[in-house]
Amino acid sequence: MSAGRKGPTVFRVLLFHSEIAAFLGAAALALLGQWFWAAFCAAFVVVAHLIGRTWSRRAPLPMPHLMRWVLRLPRGFHSPGNLKKILQPQIGERILEVGAGVGIHALPTAASLLPGGVLDVFDAQREMLDAIMQRAAKYGITNIRPAQGDARRLPYPDSTFSAAYMIGVLGEIPDPAAALREVRRVLKSGGRLLIGEVLIDPDFIAFRTLRRLAEDTGFSLKGRGGLGFAYMAMFHPIEVV
Repeated sequence: MSAGRKGPTVFRVLLFHSEIAAFLGAAALALLGQWFWAAFCAAFVVVAHLIGRTWSRRAPLPMPHLMRWVLRLPRGFHSPGNLKKILQPQIGERILEVGAGVGIHALPTAASLLPGGVLDVFDAQREMLDAIMQRAAKYGITNIRPAQGDARRLPYPDSTFSAAYMIGVLGEIPDPAAALREVRRVLKSGGRLLIGEVLIDPDFIAFRTLRRLAEDTGFSLKGRGGLGFAYMAMFHPIEVV
């Protein structure tokens, strides 16, 4: 990690953990009937979250490796099972996950592509990719290919993938439009792109904004599931005539 990015990353980690501590403190104080201090802690949570959201919008960063435990929390609408239900990965396909984290979605998706299919996992942080490959080896999953880099410059040839997905990732990329154009480039004709967002993420992208970005970068909306604060949206590349 470069020195220029280390400071903002440390700040984000400290702010997030302070937010979690204040939330737990508010809950404990409320149970004890200490309503004034519970309200004080709750107010701190709100302020910390707003600061984190503002910071993330001004200086987007990938999820720090120090916060990887968050990725193991229950995903609700963004669960691996729901992703598979919507994306419908097929045996033998080659699929791309951008911002794979520690592999919560990657392992079950890769397993569903066997035999013959491949899941490429792409992430900005080598530590995340190492964690995925360690977990894959533990469960005997051998069809995952890792690659590290910048999502604005994907290291794949044109028309490589049948599908791609990004869960809570697009807002972490400094230029999301550039990332979407790259995904559009590496998708095959008739391919599909699934994007998931949740409001509690400091990098949350509202559906209206996402739809505009997608349409501006060569995608058309095919469907959306969930609510405004937690959704998955499916897009297809617009065919060039």
